[in-house]
Amino acid sequence: MGKVIIFGNTQSAELALYYLQNDSEHEVAGFTVEEQYIKEPEFHGLPLVPFETVEQQFPPSDYLFFAPMTATGMNQVRARVYEQGLEKGYKYISYISSHATVLTDKIGENCFILEDNTIQPYVQIGNNCVLWSGNHIGHHSRIGNHVFFTSQVVLSGNCQVNDYCFFGVNATIRDSSVIGEGTFVSMGATVMKQRTEPWSVWKGNAAEKSTISSKDLKF
Repeated sequence: MGKVIIFGNTQSAELALYYLQNDSEHEVAGFTVEEQYIKEPEFHGLPLVPFETVEQQFPPSDYLFFAPMTATGMNQVRARVYEQGLEKGYKYISYISSHATVLTDKIGENCFILEDNTIQPYVQIGNNCVLWSGNHIGHHSRIGNHVFFTSQVVLSGNCQVNDYCFFGVNATIRDSSVIGEGTFVSMGATVMKQRTEPWSVWKGNAAEKSTISSKDLKF
């Protein structure tokens, strides 16, 4: 419980405001984003201040931080902002919907976990992860940092998901799979292979590895 500064002035920040106001004990005190993206001094009636100097108006000793950003650049933009917030001295909150079924306490900071997710026992989730609505995270699975699940993804039991991965809507991952760092699994893909290579792209049903690297994707 505490006063929170949200990074962003787009729909993701707007959604974070809604969830924190309606389903948490936190109070949102303001927003921050890089100065070049500020066109108005307020966002949803709250102060919007430059990220470059946010700690001057909202000192880390008095405010918590939340950066619920999209998966732009295979989550690397969100990872950069997360690291910069740490460097400024902020402590992060996580938002976990009261309408999610969460049977583990091993969830890191700056995670944004929305309604209707089912997270089974013995799951571990790292820092700076996003689980949009309606995913199934199977028992004993381990998810690294800076990972993004869209919606209706099925991650079967005992999987290892490494950092920076992205899962499109309705993707399915077989049990005991190891998903390499930066793997992109496209919408509707079914990954049957037990291990994916780092920064690879998988599409189709059953999914096949693409000839391009996930580092080359533009979204």
